[in-house]
Amino acid sequence: MATDAITLDTLAPGSSATIISVDWDMLALDECKRLRALGIDEGALVAVAHKGVFGSSDPLAITIGRMTIALRKIHAAAMQVEPA
Repeated sequence: MATDAITLDTLAPGSSATIISVDWDMLALDECKRLRALGIDEGALVAVAHKGVFGSSDPLAITIGRMTIALRKIHAAAMQVEPA
């Protein structure tokens, strides 16, 4: 794992990164299936569009491919990313 890897929930809005690992054990099985169906897995390029509402950091709006999806902070914390 690269030394500059961080979790997706700490990536700044407007930044992009490559998912290098996902701790699937942190998530429920149905959540894992949904995230994988959306293309969220190792090797995917993601970008944080914006975070939360009213000063909160939950949820995150991320783009993956041409999709923008809402992702809970707990899910993003399970993903190690390498900033692009």
